[in-house]
Amino acid sequence: MLVLTRKENESIQIGDDIELTVVSVDGDQVKLGINAPKNIDIHRKEVYLAIQEENAQAADTGSLDLLKQLHQAVNEDGHSNE
Repeated sequence: MLVLTRKENESIQIGDDIELTVVSVDGDQVKLGINAPKNIDIHRKEVYLAIQEENAQAADTGSLDLLKQLHQAVNEDGHSNE
């Protein structure tokens, strides 16, 4: 992990398109401003992890449900190999 020190109104450039600016520091709270292209998703880490977990659960549930529906449709149509 790269660790950099910045003061209020100082920035960090990431690549050509992303700039992080320290907007303010108040006690143990730091406010950051982020300039990035609209196609870059930006989330707080805990929100990102929650989204990933929900997506994984939806994919697992969706795949199982789809397989059950397919199995049922094949059996109803009489095209089963059983």
